[in-house]
Amino acid sequence: MDRLLYLGMTGAKNTQLAQTTNANNLANVSTAGFRGDFQNVLSQQVEGPGMATRFNSVYQGETSDFSVGSIMATGRQLDVAIRGDKGWFVVTAPDGSEAYSRRGDFHITSDGMLLNGAGQPVMGDGGPVAIPEHESLMIGEDGTVSIVPLGQGSESLSTVDRIRLVDAAPNQLQKGEDGLMRMRNGGSAPTSSDIRISSGNLEASNVNSVDAMVNMISLARQFEMQVKAMSTAETVAETGSRLMRME
Repeated sequence: MDRLLYLGMTGAKNTQLAQTTNANNLANVSTAGFRGDFQNVLSQQVEGPGMATRFNSVYQGETSDFSVGSIMATGRQLDVAIRGDKGWFVVTAPDGSEAYSRRGDFHITSDGMLLNGAGQPVMGDGGPVAIPEHESLMIGEDGTVSIVPLGQGSESLSTVDRIRLVDAAPNQLQKGEDGLMRMRNGGSAPTSSDIRISSGNLEASNVNSVDAMVNMISLARQFEMQVKAMSTAETVAETGSRLMRME
């Protein structure tokens, strides 16, 4: 009975963690470039005497889904999507470290800094991208940012920076608590000239809201079953103790 109680507690804990992850996915279903997460739980045989069919669920941490979200045409000049499943924008994380994101809903601050929708500075070849006042702006498919300076004609188009694009395989990356990707080895991802982007488009979150809702209901039912198993184990244990006292 103690074993049944332990298994119920372990399962309930893992289910709660999975529910928390699923809820975060749902909260970011409208976040551009978001990569959903799921709990990585392995089945591990229980060692020691007893039936060989005994297994525990062992929590192995979160894993991210690196599939590409759908591309939406917005027509907005500062919306940028990376083409294909390779490539990342480089941003400065809240803690000042280098991090990677697929979020391309950019905007320009009053002092000319290029930020993504989360307010994180977008990095260029020479540091954070800073854009002077301009008549018009264009972002090329290689990340080059060009402007027509304020008060001048189209013949004066000039390049101000190039958005830094890096290539890193999914198995090289891990997501931090801030939702940004970083290299597992703590290093920097290599800049790639092969990555292409398209302006006027935006990559959506890869979270399917219907699947996430169904998963939420399934996890809630699973948690109820595990709590019921713990309650049953406690009831049986108490009954056994009473019978032993009667003897």
